[in-house]
Amino acid sequence: MSAVLVNKEKNRAVFTVEVQQDKFEGAIQKAYLKNKKRFSIPGFRKGKVPRKIIEMNYGEGIFYEDAINILLPEVYENALDELKLDPVDNPEIDIDELDRENPIKIKFEVDVKPEPKLNDYSSLEAEIDSYQVKDEDIDRKINSELEANSRMVSVEDRSAKLDDIVNIDFNGKLDGVEFEGGKAEGYDLTLGSNTFIPGFEDQIVGKNIGEEFDVNVTFPEDYNEESLKGKAVVFEVKLNSIQEKVLPELDDEFVKDVSEFDTLDEYKENIKKDLEKQNKEREKIDKENKAVEALIDVMEVEIPESMINGEVDRQYEDFLYRIQGMGLNAEQYFSITNSNEESTKEELKPNAEKKVKSDLALEAFIEAEKIEASEDEVEEELNILAEQYDSKNKEKFINNMKKSGNISIVTESLNKKKAVEKLVGMVNFKEKSE
Repeated sequence: MSAVLVNKEKNRAVFTVEVQQDKFEGAIQKAYLKNKKRFSIPGFRKGKVPRKIIEMNYGEGIFYEDAINILLPEVYENALDELKLDPVDNPEIDIDELDRENPIKIKFEVDVKPEPKLNDYSSLEAEIDSYQVKDEDIDRKINSELEANSRMVSVEDRSAKLDDIVNIDFNGKLDGVEFEGGKAEGYDLTLGSNTFIPGFEDQIVGKNIGEEFDVNVTFPEDYNEESLKGKAVVFEVKLNSIQEKVLPELDDEFVKDVSEFDTLDEYKENIKKDLEKQNKEREKIDKENKAVEALIDVMEVEIPESMINGEVDRQYEDFLYRIQGMGLNAEQYFSITNSNEESTKEELKPNAEKKVKSDLALEAFIEAEKIEASEDEVEEELNILAEQYDSKNKEKFINNMKKSGNISIVTESLNKKKAVEKLVGMVNFKEKSE
């Protein structure tokens, strides 16, 4: 077999392969052996019918399709190796009429990985956020702790206001008729949480305990229940009780209750240190992302749509895995969010395109800068992975990684990590002006 590159333009490769008769004959024999148990012909035991007899009864080409399917993976992979092509999608395949007298000519057409060009990247610049810890950051953290330690107190002497938790009975009606899911008793609702239909909570503000009243609202046009989209409805509501949130006093006693510190000043100083540590990590990630974005800006490349779609599919599989961890399947999630597979993939597309561009830019940078992880660095990384995933059998884990060929994945990951570190050191970062 020999592959011939017919054309390679705009990351689309067309090539042909000729398969000799003896190779095709061998594949036909394999197809016969694989399928002979399916045939039952009078005079022969099932599974023992000679190939020639089957071909006489069903036609000479009875095994051609299976033979081609047996040949194609090997033919395709060998051709890719010979022509040094890196496909990013499944190929389109065209096969000449089959016979046993002439070589079989197979034409492949497939999108291949683009070869980006990096322009001058010696003076890259990028803007990042300020990661200085401010007094309001500390106050926000303290307020969160106060909220977590708050208590609810019943209110009797005033009407309902925003942030109260009210207990209500309600019965929704569309044109005077109750509708499914529109009725409940003893329901707790935080006013201002926007968990109900827009306008519902606002109409409870100012009402008093025991009061019965109507709430008039219109369902959104994008509501997930078709029969209620855009419909004006009336809820008959009764206000049963009101509770308000009371925060603890912010003093040394509170600090002793929620932390290992004795004074408010010590507590604030510790919060500042924690926030500084968090900000340092956030700044590191921000710099890495902005540095890669700056590199993308000086890259010239045409990316096949199939390459982006492939990344969308990978991210969609990750998305399905995540929602399964939440105890949902795709159908349930789409029902809750009023979405579908198509709209979800469309939302994933910008991030998928960014991921593809980032990978291509870093690969080009690695090649330009001749970045290569050393054997010692790879071994160190393998030990780290072994400690994370199989600490009791580290040596076995490492040997399996090497035998399975996954060592190349570790090496590529390290090369990208080293590339990002070097790139960050080359970029001139400036804080965004407020």
